[in-house]
Amino acid sequence: MTTAPRRPTAPAAPGTNVGPGAGNELRRGLGRRQMALLGLGSALGTGLFLGAGAAISVAGPAVLLSYAAGALIALVVAYALGEMVSALPVRGSFGTIAGRALGPFAGFSIRWIYWTALIVGIGSEVVAAAIYLRFWWPEVPLWAAVLVFAAAVTGVNATGVRNFGTTESVLSAIKAFAVVAFIVIGVVLIVFGLPDRPATGIGNWTEHGGFVPEGPMAIWLVMAIVLFSFAGIELVAVSAPEAKDPGPALRGALRTLVLRLTLFYLGAIAVMLAVLPWTEVSGGHGTEGSPFVTMFAAAGIPAAASVTNFVVLVTALSAANANLYAAGRMLHSLGDDRFAPRALGATTAHGVPRRAILCSALGFLATAGLTALFGARVFGVLLALGTFGIVAVWITVLLTLLAFRRDPDRPPSTLRLPGGRLTPVLGIAALLSVYATGFYVPEMRTACLVGVPALLVLAAAYALLVRPRRKTRGHRPGR
Repeated sequence: MTTAPRRPTAPAAPGTNVGPGAGNELRRGLGRRQMALLGLGSALGTGLFLGAGAAISVAGPAVLLSYAAGALIALVVAYALGEMVSALPVRGSFGTIAGRALGPFAGFSIRWIYWTALIVGIGSEVVAAAIYLRFWWPEVPLWAAVLVFAAAVTGVNATGVRNFGTTESVLSAIKAFAVVAFIVIGVVLIVFGLPDRPATGIGNWTEHGGFVPEGPMAIWLVMAIVLFSFAGIELVAVSAPEAKDPGPALRGALRTLVLRLTLFYLGAIAVMLAVLPWTEVSGGHGTEGSPFVTMFAAAGIPAAASVTNFVVLVTALSAANANLYAAGRMLHSLGDDRFAPRALGATTAHGVPRRAILCSALGFLATAGLTALFGARVFGVLLALGTFGIVAVWITVLLTLLAFRRDPDRPPSTLRLPGGRLTPVLGIAALLSVYATGFYVPEMRTACLVGVPALLVLAAAYALLVRPRRKTRGHRPGR
């Protein structure tokens, strides 16, 4: 005889063992500052230090408006995450909450998509770090450097959340200091100049074709690139189950993170476009062509290329470190909810999901190996899947918020997205519009083509492998 489904109950109090045994509990050891730096470590990456030229080449100086719009969308998603996760700081974060609000398949698919996006991202960052290392020691084999960095990142994650938080805080602080130094040097060049270099002013914003040289439509077309500069804010929500005081810590960390990212991206790019004509910045790719090198060299900083190479090396390792943290927690929640092998839901005596971390490490090593062996031919498709994953996750977060608010038994939130239903609906429309522009932007076109087939594969996997087993064993909601 079947029984009627029960409404999932609210999670147990922090630190309480709610499962059978104590072998699947995470340990609370992160503070608000560490949570904010964790998100900063993932979101503030090589897209600014090396890849800003791609966005500038599409829209020119008007890319500043694109980054402002991207920051606004990221703020909406951040507040949506904060509203839900501050009420339910559960393992699996938005993925688990989506499963409760939208149904089990939503919880299954969005966590696997997000995990895949993270694995692809980590693989690319580790390979990038290995390439940066060869700037100084070109004789080092790429595969050897990849293995060394992979082992280091995995070791930091496997030792415990407190050690991980400390390491990521240091790496993120180095990146933040580099951006602040870049902005300060730029302001000096703009306002005062140097003895052998007159002040540039902001004339470069409107010269070389005007502020909008490629037309107004380019401002939105470039959003397909810009939006992913803010990807990583969701890591703050993923870390909430391991926060010492989840509600207040999450609220403060999300606000601090979005503010810092907005100031860093807009400030750095505004300075960059004022000091250098946008036609020069748009051609900058690689360490030697990075606008950071040009800026440091103009200020007379010795070995500008080496300084920038060190910064982007730290950037890559920081992003890999932060993303492996999130990947391990996502896989741990999937195992705990029986959406993956049950063994992956276990933790050590110190609350570390070591099996999930090691399994994720094998995944990003595989993607790194594909990159090292075949380059863009194979990795381009994987990277497109990761790109699609971020859009899918953000849309799902906003859809989940709409359903979450309709639940009269939901726990109280310490943060709320203003604007009622209109704000998340507008956010969903904006994200769908960004996804649609991918057919016109080469960097996003592959993502549009692989995203829907990937969802169909997940639907088939759920129907054939997961759903029958869950019916047999009975549904056990995630915690």
